Amino acid sequence: MFQGPVRTFALLSLAGVVALSPALPARAQSGSFILAQHGHAVGTASYQFTAGAHGYDSTSVVRVAMQGLDYALSKTERLSAANHLRHVLLSATVNGSAVTVVARPDAAQILLNISASGHSTTTRLAAHAGAVFLPDFDPGALETLLALAVAQNNRDLWAILPKKAGSIEPVVLATYPDGQGTLGGKTIIVHHLVATIAGTHTDLFSGPDNQLLQAELPQEGFALVRKGFVLKPPPKPIAPAE
Repeated sequence: MFQGPVRTFALLSLAGVVALSPALPARAQSGSFILAQHGHAVGTASYQFTAGAHGYDSTSVVRVAMQGLDYALSKTERLSAANHLRHVLLSATVNGSAVTVVARPDAAQILLNISASGHSTTTRLAAHAGAVFLPDFDPGALETLLALAVAQNNRDLWAILPKKAGSIEPVVLATYPDGQGTLGGKTIIVHHLVATIAGTHTDLFSGPDNQLLQAELPQEGFALVRKGFVLKPPPKPIAPAE
């Protein structure tokens, strides 16, 4: 979807996941995040889920203002009760250029329509039940992806990446030892996962209720951090005895 300068700064659609329960939206109804690059705040992001009779409605809002990137995103999405994609509408501006994306299942495929820079493309992608629409810097997309990760035991997960004409890529998860952090000043256990999409690795940290707390993409220097959360640095190695 996003071309030109923004591709230098993008989180590769935040290609990461954190283990969430299948009932996540009912528990983690909303979240607010700071987006930082190399420790300096450059934007904000938030999501909200609303449970309905047939599933969930979700919204995400992202705003980034930094040298070389002026980025605003608004996404509305409908999900089934099993967190499967039903419909998504994304509107964004990237350095003054408007972008619109619509995605929905269509028979045995996912239909993806992208309009950007005066051009429109329609792409049909292979359908997967564990597919999640992952735009840049969207914490709500991570929550949905990780709800599916728990339901599917971290298997058969896919990311719909709305870049250029769009693509769908497998998500591979690896689990690392738990750490600690504080949320609202209270000490909590922090789960650590590393997700790989299209060859890119992302560290994801989640809390006791499996809510997304932090997402890091080290090679880009970006971190998406829930407001009020502080990750405790890992302990330094013990010096060998002389």
